[in-house]
Amino acid sequence: MTAPLQPMFTVESYLSGVRIDSFLAKHLRNYTTWRLDRMVAAGLVRVNDLPAIRTQRVYHGQTVSVRLVEPPDKLLDPDCATVRFVYEDPWLIVVDKPAGMAAHPVGEFQSGTLTNVLQNHLDQLTPAPGLLRAGIVHRLDRMTSGLMIVTKEHRVHRLVSEQFQAGRLKKSYVALVEGRVPFDERVIELKIGQLPTGRSVLMSAKPDAIRARTAKTKVTVLQRRQHFSIVDCQPYTGRNHQIRVHMAEIGHPVLGDEFYGRWGAIRTEKSRGQGQPAQHRHALHAARLVFRHPVLRTILTFVSQTPPDFLSCL
Repeated sequence: MTAPLQPMFTVESYLSGVRIDSFLAKHLRNYTTWRLDRMVAAGLVRVNDLPAIRTQRVYHGQTVSVRLVEPPDKLLDPDCATVRFVYEDPWLIVVDKPAGMAAHPVGEFQSGTLTNVLQNHLDQLTPAPGLLRAGIVHRLDRMTSGLMIVTKEHRVHRLVSEQFQAGRLKKSYVALVEGRVPFDERVIELKIGQLPTGRSVLMSAKPDAIRARTAKTKVTVLQRRQHFSIVDCQPYTGRNHQIRVHMAEIGHPVLGDEFYGRWGAIRTEKSRGQGQPAQHRHALHAARLVFRHPVLRTILTFVSQTPPDFLSCL
């Protein structure tokens, strides 16, 4: 019979003073604190090689080991679908997500998501399933394709998230939008909040939006055609549906957008269904990503070409 795994962790400075179960939950992200608390109570956790107690707090530099006699209790079902990896190292992965794939389980999409696919990959890197869990730093809408950063462990996730929140992680998107955009370059600064009526997932840049927060997007026109334009969009903030809402609000919605129409109008069921397949994507692609690697301290730049289905929106 195989002996239980017994991983060991060293307490980081920013986690100094937290409870033992909360500390372990940071490192073993597929285990709930409830399950880990049970392991502490059963005498399976040691701090500096001494048995831990349930109310114990851990401090910087201490070593914590745990005998994993129980499997993870919130492990996602692994999915063997293929996603293109642009980059991978021991700390993080950069993936090129296809349109139509949700970033993580939500609503009716509880399987086949990017995190399910990544769980399958991470399980190949560890001696037992569930020791690693993909950390989604920034989310792309299901029908948006392109580059995403995914972390393998909590410290790197925290450091990359701090870059994102401070605006040091730079993203830019390519979009096909309706009409001939009249300006060459513009910074759109319109607050975005939840739509006051209708589906709660929808957002709005109107004055009556609920809990509106500052949102800022730089838009640069790359090409103009007779009935549409190709634009580069660089969001300085990370609001839900930000680029789609901003472009729609100024009268140039993203082609194929299921919900957001000209001047911020919300498309009706009837208008959404005209000539558009149920799984038709919208023409928004996360094309460029620049950030400082939190461990290697080097600047990484990634570029993704628009996929073949991008032009189907025309």
